[in-house]
Order: sequence, then C-alpha cells, then structure tokens
Amino acid sequence: MNPARPIDTFVALGEQLYRIDRSWAHLGPGQVLDGVSQVAVDSHDRVYVFQRGDPPVVVFDQSGEYVGSWGTGMIADAHGIFITKDDRVLLVDRDGHQVIGFDRGGRRLWEIGERRNPRLQAPFNHPADVAVDPGSGHIYVADGYGNSAIHRFDSEGKYILSWGHPGKGPSEFTTPHGVWIDASHRVLVADRENDRLQIFDPDGRYLGEWRDLYHPMDIFVDVVGNIFVTDQIPRITMFSPDGTLVGRCKPVPIGGHGICGDSMGNLYLSEVAPVNRVTKLVRLT
Repeated sequence: MNPARPIDTFVALGEQLYRIDRSWAHLGPGQVLDGVSQVAVDSHDRVYVFQRGDPPVVVFDQSGEYVGSWGTGMIADAHGIFITKDDRVLLVDRDGHQVIGFDRGGRRLWEIGERRNPRLQAPFNHPADVAVDPGSGHIYVADGYGNSAIHRFDSEGKYILSWGHPGKGPSEFTTPHGVWIDASHRVLVADRENDRLQIFDPDGRYLGEWRDLYHPMDIFVDVVGNIFVTDQIPRITMFSPDGTLVGRCKPVPIGGHGICGDSMGNLYLSEVAPVNRVTKLVRLT
C-alpha cells in the first residue's frame, strides 16, 4: 500500500496566493536542523538558515538543495541574520553580545561588541536583530533582551547614536525583537511585548506605530514596499507602505521566528523548537 500523498495547502495575503511547502529544505543523510532562529536570502536567491545547532549557518539553493554550511565555533547563541545587497552576511550572536560580519563563504570580516562585556548601552546586552539601510549602508541593531534600544552604526561599524528605553510609550520598548529599514529609510521595529510595530526616521525620531499585532517577532519588506510581519498568533500580517492592512494568514503552527523573501516573491519562515524547520510559501501566479 502506497503512503498517502501530503495534501497541498494554500494561504493568501490580499489577492496573492501561496502554496505551503513544509519539506522544502533537503538535508543530507543524518543531517538535521536544530533551533532554527532566522533566515535570510542573498542576491543569488540562496537561503541562509541561522540555527542554534552546529554549524550555525546552513545554506540552500532556491529549490531547497543543500549548498553548504559554516561558522562552527564562532557563534554562542544564534538569533538574527541579515544579508546586504553586496552579500555580506551579518549575524547576531545574542548571548555573545556581538554582531559579526562575514562574506558569503563564512570568512569573518569584522565585529561590533565585546563577547565578554555586555553593556547597558551600545554595544550590546543580548541583541536580537540587525538590518542595513541599502542607501547609506548604516547598520541598525535591535538590542532587545538585556537592553530596550535601537543602535545605529555607520557602514564601518562606528557608533553613531541610540534611542529607546524600557516602557510602553512612544520610543519605548519591551523586547525590540526585529528591525528592518525600508526604501524610504524608515526604521521599522517589532516591539514584541508591546504588541506593535514602531516606526522611526534614521535619527530615531518617532513617526508612528501600527498595532493589532500579538507579540510581533520579525519584519521583511519586499522590493515593492509590502511589509510582512510575523507574530505569535501565529500568523503573517501584510501591510502596505502606509500601514494599510492588506491581508493575513496562518501558514505555520507555531509561528515564524524569522521571515525573508527571494526575488521571485516566495517567502521563507524559520520555525524554532520543537518544529525546527524552514517553511517556504511558494508564490503562485
């Protein structure tokens, strides 16, 4: 008797339909993903999975075939990942209190923060996420676990400024967990335990906030400006650039701790324990 074929399932965000592929990543014999924290996509649509297992970075092509892995012995606690337009890979080592830059082959280029010196100011005290402004190259770090702040550095890693402190008001945070910079240079912050997305200009001036979210975890902005936010309902919420709600869906059972997309409009969700996998939302035309 042949085993039953898995039933295809679909979700929609606005008018866009996606097919859910939970078995997209093809690992070699004996390989498993462990503590999948975040996911990012490079300029060649290769998908980088940042995990709390070893090695911490596992790379797949767009079809899910295993490409390689790296980072053994370099990361204490994998959390956030961001890939720049020139394919520099930025990793957030949460309990290592560092942001570390690599080339796409895993060669260490630079670091911000001191591994044995957490601080109640920049840099860092258990940082959560990192993003880069594609125009200026400036680096923004959500310092979300020991601190409640956003820190800005120039493209060389030189400190510029910080904003935020604990609380529930404007420019206050309770676990700033995700950060992204959109094409208008707005800084979008997933203020997780305050159930909102806060919006700032590059100098930290408060521009507004979007609510009706439950513990938002991560942010991704696509090439046309659509803003995707994962939360712990669990669901994905899609906003237009002005904050209009476009659509919502529940593609995974626990929630996407991280989200990113490729040049074809497909989305990738990282699911932490006990699931430990990457789910692909295949964009249907």
